[in-house]
Amino acid sequence: MALVAIVGRPNVGKSTLFNRLVGMRQAIVDETAGVTRDRHYGKCEWCGTEFSVVDTGGYTSNSDDVFESAIRRQVAIAIDEADVILFMCEAATGITDYDAEIAEVLRRSKKPVVLCVNKVDSGEKMYDAYDFYALGLGEVWSISAANGSGTGDLLDEIVKVLPADAPEAEDRTDLPHIAIVGRPNVGKSSLTNALLGEDRNIVTPVAGTTRDSISTYYNKYGHEFMLVDTAGIRRKNKVHEDLEFYSVLRSIRAIEHSDVCILMLDATAGMEAQDMNIFNIIQKNRKGCVIVVNKWDLFEKESNTMKEYTAALKSRLAPFDDVPIIFTSVTGKQRILNVLDATSRVAGNMMRRIPTSELNDAMLPEIENYPPPAWKGKYVKIKYVTQLPTRTPQFAFFCNLPQWVKEPYKRFLENRLREHFDFCGCPIQIYTRAK
Repeated sequence: MALVAIVGRPNVGKSTLFNRLVGMRQAIVDETAGVTRDRHYGKCEWCGTEFSVVDTGGYTSNSDDVFESAIRRQVAIAIDEADVILFMCEAATGITDYDAEIAEVLRRSKKPVVLCVNKVDSGEKMYDAYDFYALGLGEVWSISAANGSGTGDLLDEIVKVLPADAPEAEDRTDLPHIAIVGRPNVGKSSLTNALLGEDRNIVTPVAGTTRDSISTYYNKYGHEFMLVDTAGIRRKNKVHEDLEFYSVLRSIRAIEHSDVCILMLDATAGMEAQDMNIFNIIQKNRKGCVIVVNKWDLFEKESNTMKEYTAALKSRLAPFDDVPIIFTSVTGKQRILNVLDATSRVAGNMMRRIPTSELNDAMLPEIENYPPPAWKGKYVKIKYVTQLPTRTPQFAFFCNLPQWVKEPYKRFLENRLREHFDFCGCPIQIYTRAK
């Protein structure tokens, strides 16, 4: 599929146009300059032609921003892999030094460039757009990304210059979505980069470096899925800026839309209250879970440290303690492949379907040996069990008095199911129905 990269200096409206092209509020938009940092991909369809769009961070030089060099590198990668470059400027400011510098970079790239001038909201501003012919990049397209004026003509031009031999789009909607979540600065972006084998996302010691939820296609070592790096989730009373509020919101939405979540912990800090809150969000949304304890190389170890650490973690996670726990050092590439294997196993378990006959052969003898407690002199008799046709493992137990099967017995049934069948990392729902 052809790729169109949106580039330009900070705060010209690249993310606003990206959201309009992909048809959803995928990238965070704010009046603050420099909101977007990582490359952000989406799909656009216009007049029967489908192509990918990549949103990039604002291109700057000689600024005080600690992320400047990393953002420039991300923009350079986007320009290098794009088929068409959409260069955005702003009408009100005229041609700035940054615009001239970017235009020089784009001329050297030898790629087709479509120049558009944003924030042309009135007829007067149309005259300001003519100044941009001085950049020497050909036709200038006046648009307003906020209200959509001029975007139709712009898309017509983009479709016209797209390469004719671009490969057809692959349908990846059926792939498992793996979200990497956790508190800020636990190594989520570092893990993504280590798995991909490239600097896909910006990594710095500054907490809150990642703002958007960045989705990437992963196909290595026999594993294929969509990998989603998210912003760190802090406690509500610690979030004071609008930007961080939207970042956290995107992270929670990434959990909701995922199949399996990799919950990253800092080994030196242990399982904190906020980690438990994130784990509860994962459990509440019935998602598979793998726990990755990062920075294990910084933790002081003795003979049975890993065993004791695992036991302490499982006691915090109870009753849902059937979760794979992997100890890693992302910077040292320790046990990275174990994370992949555990994640694939949990993703497979989430889709596991057990035949009703096999289920009854395993569970009915267990129920016979340990029947539900009698209630007011009446005995509950479970006749048979079946798995429900849902995205997550859910089971219906048919009996004569379903309202008298209480939570402790449902937990017993769940434990027996886990004993007989591999549902490691998956939340199980038990329902009792009237026969």
